[in-house]
Amino acid sequence: MDKIAKTISLIKYGITSENVHYQLSPDDLHKLTLEKGMGKEASSGALAVNTGEFTGRSPMDRFIVKDEITDEKVWWGNINIPFEPAAFDALYDKVINYLNEKEIYVRDSYACADEDYKLNIRVINEYPWSNMFASNMFLRPTEKELVNFDPEWTVVNAPGFMADAEVDGTRQHNFAILNFTRKIALIGGTGYTGEIKKGIFSALNFILPVYKNTLPMHCSSNVGKDGDTAIFFGLSGTGKTTLSADPNRKLIGDDEHGWTKENTIFNFEGGCYAKVINLSAENEPEIFGAIKKGALLENVVMNSEGVVDFEDISITQNTRVSYPIDHIENIQVPSIGKNPKNIFFLTADAFGVLPPISKLTPSQAAYHFISGYTAKVAGTEAGVVEPTPNFSACFGAPFMPLHPTKYAEMLSKKMKDAGVNVWLVNTGWTGGPYGIGTRMKLKYTRAMITAALNGELGLYSYDKYHIHSVFGVAQPRECPGVPTEVLSPRTTWDDDQKYYTTAFKLANAFRENFKKFESYANEEIRRGGPQRYGF
Repeated sequence: MDKIAKTISLIKYGITSENVHYQLSPDDLHKLTLEKGMGKEASSGALAVNTGEFTGRSPMDRFIVKDEITDEKVWWGNINIPFEPAAFDALYDKVINYLNEKEIYVRDSYACADEDYKLNIRVINEYPWSNMFASNMFLRPTEKELVNFDPEWTVVNAPGFMADAEVDGTRQHNFAILNFTRKIALIGGTGYTGEIKKGIFSALNFILPVYKNTLPMHCSSNVGKDGDTAIFFGLSGTGKTTLSADPNRKLIGDDEHGWTKENTIFNFEGGCYAKVINLSAENEPEIFGAIKKGALLENVVMNSEGVVDFEDISITQNTRVSYPIDHIENIQVPSIGKNPKNIFFLTADAFGVLPPISKLTPSQAAYHFISGYTAKVAGTEAGVVEPTPNFSACFGAPFMPLHPTKYAEMLSKKMKDAGVNVWLVNTGWTGGPYGIGTRMKLKYTRAMITAALNGELGLYSYDKYHIHSVFGVAQPRECPGVPTEVLSPRTTWDDDQKYYTTAFKLANAFRENFKKFESYANEEIRRGGPQRYGF
């Protein structure tokens, strides 16, 4: 170990253990994981681990300490569950006592690629591969930056520590707790690494709007040759990662960004955390190529030669890989974009009634942002073909400590000030709902997004656009590379009455979901939803 590793002190955290590894390289962490029997090496050179009991986030075990800072600002409920300060302090001490008996791994890193918004982070891990995840996902300081590194936030990550729910105030043995006064993310009882990055993302979703007048966003983004930035919001399965990985545009980031008062877009992260279910070199060459030495695979199944079967979901459907962003070739360095010109809200509408692309007014954009709609299909269950609407406010409700309308009002103002075009893109079904229609062809969706980026869809006018009779959105009448009939969802159905019955059904689901926001939303946002009532 180098000189820094010998002199690191963790006394201020209560950690007295001398068995501390500081700032180990990914190579060293890879080797240690193999030596300890905690992982295996894939044929690609990547490290593969099993995260144990939890292979995804546990939303009901995510807490925020309710104190003077958070009491009146956080939107408390089943997303942001309150935790008592005294209970946190007691649990923190128990976790530290547990870690003092362990070999631990410490990493200094930071979030936010824009220097003016940088958040220094110290991550304390029980496992070497969790520390490797932190190395991949957070931004990596230079040796010079490490000399006088002063961490503002600390992540304490102890997957092997099991809470006693009755004594510790948790729901069960696992927990992820944010404390804004002590600036600590405390994670225990779960080996799922996503809790580490989402803990800091949730903290920034409070810090940036409250203290920095900056909008945090659960989105991907890229930048074109002329310096125009595009932003892609979307829930899982809508194409956020795939559509932002455009060979003609440089990737800024794939998941978490800030939009500043100076009108720049910056990536929070130093890496990508991609789903690998059904991954192939043909369909997603960028992600497939990024899985090499330095990448960390989670919960995948390999054969005896270390070849991964990406179709095998016997452990979980949420198979993942983390890797440093420079494993992708076509990236923006540093991860900052200016001049945001287009925003895309991606939705996989399994009802098959939303247009494949439509232009939104500012009030519609705010409404759809708060709604965060996509649809779930139960295709794996025999006989179930009925789509289910899935709404996640701001396309990232589980990570948003403030009320969703706070973020929507910020987005609305920024869109107006920057003169941004906002598009609703349906990557879901056409010609009927799930079970009858077909999934929108990726080549058509790419052509529509390219046309929007190039300004080929024309000005918002009657000649160029048709106003949808149920949702009120403006669907273009023509688009290069896309058959005209595809642009109108109604014309792709063979039964007008069924189309409108289904469209009104979805419109009513939007209205029902929005009821919980109505008392908080201003009149402009309320006007952005479907205006016609169904039968």
